[in-house]
Amino acid sequence: MFNLIARLFIVALALLVSGAYIPGLSISSFYIALIAAILIGLLNLTVRPILYILTLPINLLTFGLFSFIINTLLFWFVSTFVAGFSVEGFLPALIGAGIVAITNWLAHKIS
Repeated sequence: MFNLIARLFIVALALLVSGAYIPGLSISSFYIALIAAILIGLLNLTVRPILYILTLPINLLTFGLFSFIINTLLFWFVSTFVAGFSVEGFLPALIGAGIVAITNWLAHKIS
């Protein structure tokens, strides 16, 4: 349980840092980043596997690179629900989703 909470806080910090350095990505507070991290985690747990199965032929044709598009669209989708978390284009969403994915992977490996 502690590992889950620690990873959640690490992802929220990664969101704050990426919001500070990526133009087009803004996060107003740590509370908003925490809510966005929870929603990103829930969507990655429930919706992403379904999207991977539905887009399996495209994923196979692109050698798995389409999974970056799926992560980007889910990241962008969360920004439509959370007030105070805004993404102003595809490229900031792609970079932000990549940073969050790498940070989540590192946090998972550490804990």
